[in-house]
Amino acid sequence: MVLTIVGLLLAGLLPMISGQVEQRRLNDTRQQLSEIRDALIGYAVINGRLPCPAAPATTVGTESFAAGHNASDGICSNFYNGYIPAATLGLSGMNENGLVVDSWDNPIRYAVTLWNHALTKTDGMKTVGISGLNPGSFSYLLVCSTSIGIDTSSPPSCGATGKSLTPEPGVPIVIFSTGSNGISATSGDELHNLSGTRVFISHDQAQNGYDDIVIWLSSNTLINRMVAAGKLP
Repeated sequence: MVLTIVGLLLAGLLPMISGQVEQRRLNDTRQQLSEIRDALIGYAVINGRLPCPAAPATTVGTESFAAGHNASDGICSNFYNGYIPAATLGLSGMNENGLVVDSWDNPIRYAVTLWNHALTKTDGMKTVGISGLNPGSFSYLLVCSTSIGIDTSSPPSCGATGKSLTPEPGVPIVIFSTGSNGISATSGDELHNLSGTRVFISHDQAQNGYDDIVIWLSSNTLINRMVAAGKLP
């Protein structure tokens, strides 16, 4: 009888404990993404440019340029479908492939605008200046509330169904975790985030099985930090 009662009590506590563990992972990953965003800003302040994303097949965790290219032209190999270049940023918590992982041990994704490669090449931002970095001047990345009706061409659009969560017409970088289900995504919105376009989706994690965590850096924040550091104009 005692064992039965204990078993019932444990059965009732397990869902509660599981929920608390999951909430802790969510909170930790959100904090981790925020710290990575700060690291990217710090890198831009020191180097005058943003790093390229790491390639999916990387084993060293460094930024990846397209074949035959480097920081002098800023042409990345994976502008929209890469990973956080942990080694380049000096981050810890890398897996065996050199990729920084979230609370579910899934590699954290990173996308950066490819507009004229101005943000990823040496002195690119300084060359175009503040007016050239005005988001009205070119197509940045968008974060939309749904993948239904989006337009991924240039300029991208959230369409008539969704709404933009980012300042118009977009942002220079997007960072996201694929959540507990990683690349085993079943939600159409999650699958779109893995499709390698300049448009990303973010909404309530309880909606349609979606559990990605998406954050971004606004152009104004980036410009202000660069100006304060004397890197612009």
